Amino acid sequence: MSFAERMLKIDRRIIFVMIGLCTLLPLLYPVGLPIKISSEVRGVYDHIESLPERSVFLMSIDFDPASKPELYPQAIALLRHAFSKNLRVVTMTLWVSGTGMADQIVTQVAKEMGKEYGTDYAFLGWSPGGSAVIINMGQDLSSAFPSDYGGRRTKELPVLSGVRSLKDVGYMVSLGAGRPGVEEWYVFGKDKYKFELGGGCTGVMAPGLYPLLRSGQINGLIGGLRGAAEYESLIDQKGQAVAGMDAQSATHIAIIVLVIICNVFYLSLRRAARSHGQIG
Repeated sequence: MSFAERMLKIDRRIIFVMIGLCTLLPLLYPVGLPIKISSEVRGVYDHIESLPERSVFLMSIDFDPASKPELYPQAIALLRHAFSKNLRVVTMTLWVSGTGMADQIVTQVAKEMGKEYGTDYAFLGWSPGGSAVIINMGQDLSSAFPSDYGGRRTKELPVLSGVRSLKDVGYMVSLGAGRPGVEEWYVFGKDKYKFELGGGCTGVMAPGLYPLLRSGQINGLIGGLRGAAEYESLIDQKGQAVAGMDAQSATHIAIIVLVIICNVFYLSLRRAARSHGQIG
């Protein structure tokens, strides 16, 4: 049996191991491959950069653990950026199934950045009503959230001083994995109360939100893991998203190389078979 024949009959478990290593190693040891920054991701970044210190940045973490691989890195990157700009960070969720996860995300980044609860940031938690919550916040934030996730009265939190409604928010970003999400924040929020709005979503949802982006109804969009990796690159804090993109790239390269090699071996065997047939 020739070398080409042995390679074409290689045990598939060896291929599985190769692909597994190509996925695992970049996750453990990210290379940080160059990533081209898209205009839609830069739109969110540039607006946060333009905000004066102590402006109010509202982020709605509208996803649950099922969408964590794509949206969790987005939330981490946005919070790090907002805290580094010394903004007043107010977070919440419209998804009751993601409440505990959202609290964990905010607490983790705030602790990492040395921020104080109540003064620098707050997590309002979840309030029933979906789109009605957005409308209520546009009229009276303390009515929509009389207390925060920990039971503290929102009117007594220094971070919310002077914030009576959505009109007092400097910038708002919804990270949505479905509904309610970015579209609801535009229809029931920005369109009525005229605040600046950016969005983040899973990769599969991004094409459906591009009409809002192109029309200027939202000023930026972070799409999927790729968008999170772009944002990590912009703030120069490479994390899970960049590692995930490295893993994807390495796996794709490995598959392409394997396909090319197999085709080379196949064509060489076919050529050899034709040559033997002509000699016979």
